[in-house]
Amino acid sequence: MKIFNNPTIETWPQLTERPQLELEFLESTVRNVLNRVKKSGDNALRELTLQFDKVHVQDLRASTTEVEAAGKLLSSSLKDAISVAAQNIEKFHAGQKRDESKMETTPGVFCWRKSVPIEKVGIYIPGGSAPLFSTVLMLGIPARIAGCKEVVLCTPPDKTGKIDPAILFAANLVGITKVFKVGGAQAIAAMAFGTESIDKVYKIFGPGNQYVTKAKQIIMEEGVAIDMPAGPSEVLVMADETSNPSFVAADLLSQAEHGEDSQVILVVANEALVPVVQQEIAKQLAGLPRKSTAEKSLLHSRVIIMEDQQQAIDFVNEYAPEHLIINMKNAEEIAAEIINAGSVFLGNYSPEAIGDYASGTNHTLPTNGYAKAFAGVALESFMKYITYQQLTAEGIQRLGPVVEQMAEAEQLIGHKMAVRVRLDSLRK
Repeated sequence: MKIFNNPTIETWPQLTERPQLELEFLESTVRNVLNRVKKSGDNALRELTLQFDKVHVQDLRASTTEVEAAGKLLSSSLKDAISVAAQNIEKFHAGQKRDESKMETTPGVFCWRKSVPIEKVGIYIPGGSAPLFSTVLMLGIPARIAGCKEVVLCTPPDKTGKIDPAILFAANLVGITKVFKVGGAQAIAAMAFGTESIDKVYKIFGPGNQYVTKAKQIIMEEGVAIDMPAGPSEVLVMADETSNPSFVAADLLSQAEHGEDSQVILVVANEALVPVVQQEIAKQLAGLPRKSTAEKSLLHSRVIIMEDQQQAIDFVNEYAPEHLIINMKNAEEIAAEIINAGSVFLGNYSPEAIGDYASGTNHTLPTNGYAKAFAGVALESFMKYITYQQLTAEGIQRLGPVVEQMAEAEQLIGHKMAVRVRLDSLRK
């Protein structure tokens, strides 16, 4: 990790940059994948799966037999853990339901809003070396609570052409029956355009690498909605003398092990804390099975020494982290000043890993600074809202003249006449 001591504000744009592929290469590659799937459907999916995942998959959809067998391959303790996490996620998202009441804005003018589920949604679950079955819970549960009629799940197959059993178990637990062995940008294309096997959906959810994120951004041009730009994972940890260095190191490594393009940032108030945390990182890194991945992630990660607390807060808001851990003595005061973050974890005993799995909050969050404008996935992400209005005779008489005046000023006389014919009919 590179160390920056009290960097000036002029250097912040460089310090808040995320690692990324050469953009022209990334976009051209993804567009080529999307076009192949759009043109050739399932055949393109099989060819691309062989090309990128090095496995031939004939039957793209996971069979009932595979789903039923998955539960038998998992330990009882893991299945119990998944069930506990599912219960907490269900509680948190069910609590987000709200009633929309009818409002009378002017006597005789009634307005209200109705929430309806998005009918068809797609869920992308990262697989490969770290199959994220927890994301199945994070996306499948609110989709079910919202009442989405059709949920399509795509995830990369392993080297034997199978889906990780924990992903299948979690999918079955939350009621997802359409599970496909397709990963990467080609999975996004399949859900966006539809193929012989995979139905077209209206909105696509789920995190992924830069190829997946770019594919999600491009398919919006085709009128398919996405949850948010959710790319490589990241965490920013704020620490002071009250923090536990071993906790800080563990939190940094828990994100660094996600992928080579993940990024971790440490913002400290005291320079003396840096070597202690570095020692803990080296110590814990040695025992990580994903040591190589974490090491590569740490190469483009940073330590920022900020002696001025307000400057540290301003830097955090400029970085807009996906995950923010505040391990400082006045954590709640600092949190009150945070306006740009995906999810915030307060105090020594609130590791980001808890939010990743089982606290109940959603771990599908905006990355790459998008937390300045995007929120994480919530129940509302799976719903849309239709507004209604109804006027009585009194309502049109009271509000009609206002609309007539405004329509005439905008030179939209047809709008004015739509009101005038009604007012005239009431005068007869």
